Amino acid sequence: MTAVRTTPPPRLPVRDKAEARARAWGGVSPMLTRLAAERATGVLVRERGSLHLAEGRVVHAESPLAPGLDVLLTARGTLDPETWQQAATEADGAPGAGLLLAGRGRLTRGALELCHLEALYDAAYFALAPSSSPGRFRYTSAGRLGAVHPVTVTALEHETLRRRDLLHRIWPDPATDEAPLLRADALAAPGLTARQRAVLHLVDGVRTAPDIARGLGRPAFHTLVDVRRLAAAGVVTRDPAAEAVTRAPAPPPHPPALPTRGTPAPRADRGPALHPAAAVPEVADPDITLLKRLRDALESL
Repeated sequence: MTAVRTTPPPRLPVRDKAEARARAWGGVSPMLTRLAAERATGVLVRERGSLHLAEGRVVHAESPLAPGLDVLLTARGTLDPETWQQAATEADGAPGAGLLLAGRGRLTRGALELCHLEALYDAAYFALAPSSSPGRFRYTSAGRLGAVHPVTVTALEHETLRRRDLLHRIWPDPATDEAPLLRADALAAPGLTARQRAVLHLVDGVRTAPDIARGLGRPAFHTLVDVRRLAAAGVVTRDPAAEAVTRAPAPPPHPPALPTRGTPAPRADRGPALHPAAAVPEVADPDITLLKRLRDALESL
């Protein structure tokens, strides 16, 4: 019996795991990813904050919901407010003021980098939150703010997603992040840490989590973690009155059906006639609405 030799099939290509992960990474902001690839320099303005880029890296972030570098440095006693204010008037931006103070020996480089990274990641978490309006990028010259510790866009977006996942695992309801907070009718709050007790002390039905973070001089995200843990334990809750104010309005009622062919017209004795202005409410054409939204988006670019 003659043995027949066959050519072995070619080996399957081995997938590069690192390259596959890079392709699978979609990013939090496609515009930010594109700007990083272009090594752009400027300011990306979004609905809840802004990111400052230098050659595709993030060098500074700002958000009205996160305490700035000045709050983190002065509230902890690292600097007095007068010293920071004097440096801020001489420099252009918070990183520049920090670099100026570090060069004069008023601030150690390690303390500056630590507080700068805390403020940057903190503000970027809010700036990269999902928004209803597109971002706008403004090109500027390099070196306007000064770079304390640049961060890659990939690292920033991964950290943002990690923080979102952490908050969701602690307490999946994000309503306590920005709403006025109330103390719940709990008999006791056992096992609270010192940080949580400090947060609970400022819960008064008016302050939000970012307000409490600014009052304590702490990063806002750390305060969100404490607030969600307190909410999960039933110690704090959101203000229902504020929830009713911010609740989205109900959709307009459907217009009455128009009479079809063959249907007798309503007679005068069947009831009072409707006012002409209230007969049939105007319904917006969905195509026109879409075109207006596209026009607004293009104008905002």
